[in-house]
Amino acid sequence: MKALIIGCGIAGPVTAMALREVGIDAEIHEAYGQGADDVGSFLNVASNGLAALRELGAHRTVLSQAIPTPRMVMWSGSGKRLGEVANGLRLDDGTVSHTILRSDLYRSIRDEATRRGIRISYGKRLVSYDDDGAQVTARFEDGTEATGDLLIACDGVHSRTRAILDPGAPAPRYSGLYGFGGIVRDAGVAGEPGVYNMVFGKRAFFGYTVAGSGDVWWFANLPRRLGDVPEDWKPVLAGAFADDANFSAELIGRGEVGPGLPIHDLPPVPVWHRGRVLLTGDAAHATSPSSGQGASLAVEDAIVLAGCLRDGASHTEAFERFEAERRPRVERVVAYSRTISNSKAAGPVARVFRDLMLPFFLRKSASQESLAWMYRYQPSL
Repeated sequence: MKALIIGCGIAGPVTAMALREVGIDAEIHEAYGQGADDVGSFLNVASNGLAALRELGAHRTVLSQAIPTPRMVMWSGSGKRLGEVANGLRLDDGTVSHTILRSDLYRSIRDEATRRGIRISYGKRLVSYDDDGAQVTARFEDGTEATGDLLIACDGVHSRTRAILDPGAPAPRYSGLYGFGGIVRDAGVAGEPGVYNMVFGKRAFFGYTVAGSGDVWWFANLPRRLGDVPEDWKPVLAGAFADDANFSAELIGRGEVGPGLPIHDLPPVPVWHRGRVLLTGDAAHATSPSSGQGASLAVEDAIVLAGCLRDGASHTEAFERFEAERRPRVERVVAYSRTISNSKAAGPVARVFRDLMLPFFLRKSASQESLAWMYRYQPSL
């Protein structure tokens, strides 16, 4: 059996590697003309995502380039400590959630896939496909075609495959937030390494962690009308934190501030598969970054899909089993993440209520067991 993988972000290479583990040939077709070696800021790979990577033997390089971030401390914009929660669960071997540059995660996963002999073709933007019941043929913008037994979409929240599979599929849903991130070298900021400090500011949300090197990794979520893009984001972003009782505005002023990216997720997507075509990862269930689960869910998908195809009597049965196992979990994560995003975009009255109630919520959630449903899920091949 041969699978055509559409998209070479994080989901594409891990899906190809997982399929190879169960004897299915896989090749990746990426729309862009080159790899995403320098794209993006940084992200969280939760303990459940690392456990899934370990199933593929692809976790060591990722861990070597990441910083452990097992805890989160919440603050109000006035400087009040609101509480603390775990960022994931500690695995049996001591592994905790880690933060990594997106480019490093991408490069590690892609290079491992290449090392295992998986072919990656660039400049292959999907325009259509034909599924004749026996095989599926993908057609690309450059006029070329590829034929396989399955087509697996790993092409993200703005998936072209999803639009072809179901023209009535819901569009990505804007969260009301623009996202930013950066690293300030030798920042001179005191802080316990491995702790994420999450600040619910008066006008925006700010998160940061201090690496062992002394560098500060920061991100910000700014409530903003979609499409309202200034010529220079730095003064706008720094101004949003100017009245908060912390150094967020100063850190932003000291570093580079790239273009703000609107944050989207997906409402429930009714059709995940039809015939020999299946949506996975963000193409099926994109979540906002607020849960820190996007990359981890994509890796989980890869493991579960490979197991279903190995054990299923047909691809139809395998796809049905995949959806039955994954849909309840991923939609719960998307909803959980959206709730957090909404709290970051709260208005003046809602902010007061949020800051009053958050300490009670955090005390209830302080135990690792309160989020065990999210972090303890560990599929195996």
